[in-house]
Amino acid sequence: MFGRIKELLSELTKQPEGSLVSHSDKKVAAAALMVEAARMDEDFGSQEREKIIELIENRLGLSADDSQELLALAEEKSGESSQLFGFTRVIKSSYSPEERLDFMEMMWEVVYADGELHHFEGSLMRRIAGLLYVSDHDNGTARKKALARLGLTG
Repeated sequence: MFGRIKELLSELTKQPEGSLVSHSDKKVAAAALMVEAARMDEDFGSQEREKIIELIENRLGLSADDSQELLALAEEKSGESSQLFGFTRVIKSSYSPEERLDFMEMMWEVVYADGELHHFEGSLMRRIAGLLYVSDHDNGTARKKALARLGLTG
């Protein structure tokens, strides 16, 4: 997996100036969106980082080392792109509707990793749900599941 992540990094850095990064791996796109969510409240702290690493390991099935590598790559790609569309397009085309709901749960876990919801985070979650064609009802259900998993009340 480490070799594949290095290969993706090489492919992604070859993109022409000003172009939207071409994402060839849904794990990179998923991790980049989690980083975007963590950065929304202007405090990308250790709680969010730990939660993203945990989700990458447990839900995306990567080793600890590969998870760290993917997080670093996701931070770089997220910082380069000012648009969500490229990342969400990969998720929408690569994930089934059920997988997109699971992904929204993961996103809610990242947003609530610090125990609170900032209004920018809530706005981002609504935009991502719309771009992934996840209904408001299903997004709300994903949020409730994430809160329950974290032991929080919404």
